[in-house]
Amino acid sequence: MTGIFKAYDIRGVFGQELNQETAYQIGLALSKEVFPAKAEILVSKDMRTHSDELVLYLINGLVEGGCQIIYAGLCATPMNYWANSNYQVAGSIQVTASHNGAEYNGFKISGPKATPIDYLTGLKRVESSLESMKESKEQEKKEKKIFSLEELSKSQKLKTVEEEVLPLYLDFMSQFLNLGQIDKNNKNSRKRKLKIAIDAANGMAGFFIREFLKGCQSFLEPVELYWELDGNFPNHEADPLKSENLAALRKKVLAERCDLGVAFDGDADRCVFVDQNGRIISADLITALIAEELIDQIREHSPETPVSILYDLRSSRIVKETVESKAALAFRTRVGHSFIKRLLKEKDALFAGELSGHYYFADCFYTDSALRAFICLLNILEKHNTKNLAELIDKYSKYQQSGEINFQVKNSQEVLEKVKQTYQERYLNSTIDNLDGLTVEVTGKFWFNLRSSNTENSLLRMNFEAYDGSKFERHFVELKELLVSLNY
Repeated sequence: MTGIFKAYDIRGVFGQELNQETAYQIGLALSKEVFPAKAEILVSKDMRTHSDELVLYLINGLVEGGCQIIYAGLCATPMNYWANSNYQVAGSIQVTASHNGAEYNGFKISGPKATPIDYLTGLKRVESSLESMKESKEQEKKEKKIFSLEELSKSQKLKTVEEEVLPLYLDFMSQFLNLGQIDKNNKNSRKRKLKIAIDAANGMAGFFIREFLKGCQSFLEPVELYWELDGNFPNHEADPLKSENLAALRKKVLAERCDLGVAFDGDADRCVFVDQNGRIISADLITALIAEELIDQIREHSPETPVSILYDLRSSRIVKETVESKAALAFRTRVGHSFIKRLLKEKDALFAGELSGHYYFADCFYTDSALRAFICLLNILEKHNTKNLAELIDKYSKYQQSGEINFQVKNSQEVLEKVKQTYQERYLNSTIDNLDGLTVEVTGKFWFNLRSSNTENSLLRMNFEAYDGSKFERHFVELKELLVSLNY
């Protein structure tokens, strides 16, 4: 797998790796290799400066392959998933490069019911088809007529639903809000509005957030950061996992004395939260908080109903402990949205959280939704109205974590095997598995996960957690020194 074809999507630099012709070929290949014959396919886009061009050529390729198109216009990626299910199409494509810089663009592809299409389930076939097209001289010589969206609409090969998608989507999402449920006679009820700083990073959250919050004016006071759509991302990268991209949000939270800060990524399927002190909250702790709240909601109405929660294997063990303390089942997953979504359906799980800031909900078609996660945080703050976010999160900050650290190595697979052998010999009470890379747990002491990068064989990603904070440094240094020694 090389170039623009990634593990979970198609993505590259526009004008270099990705262009109009590539978009056309991808549409044609999808219509022949992935989607059923004469399928109805929904297409939407983000606000990037080249998304319009890619949409036009992608749709022409799909139509050439026999597809019928429902065009939804501007959408955040979770809106694309919602529209996929709402219009009951055979598949959907979101033109986006997610959190990547302005020079990038790409395609996120789903089958029916927003089921993800990744490299193993379809994109590999698309890649092979594109390679065949390059080798075909006939394909190179063949002149293509590129039809405008208006022309395709007149020929009844395309139906536009642009105007109705946003209001219908917001109606759907608004049902999850529980603001205003506090007893007004309760002396402990909040005496003021929740003040929330929201950084849209000039990405797609800015497309829906203002309209969504109109229904919350009695309870919320939003503080805006970069809500204007701008595919050049003039203020900062739309990647909230990088701490430097949260600097403006943290500063605003402190300056405006906000109760909460939230930063969305470029296509608004991920978010990162900041507490009232400007502290960045790790996504696994947010996973524990949301999981506990959602389980409580189920238990309140149906105490005996089985409940399952998923968490990616890089997450703190506090997630598993929290879920199991509520008599629910906790399942570790591999990293990556396609794996998590499949397991979410298989286990009929309620919710899943990933360390990257993706939060997945059964009631959002088993897909990731940053807005749904944001709504959960609002509901939690409203319910626990005498506590701030820092107080709510502190009980989950039980263990000491390293965060994700990258290591350059000569050969990741060789290093993983040697680390495995070393810990098997050094700690007889260790538990080792290969669910995703190498996970080693030494009972009562620590655990760590080492994973190879999806794209670079020389890159290892490491997450380490110690159960006793006072011994964190010793065990952490032990692992780091081993990794360094194995690389020479």
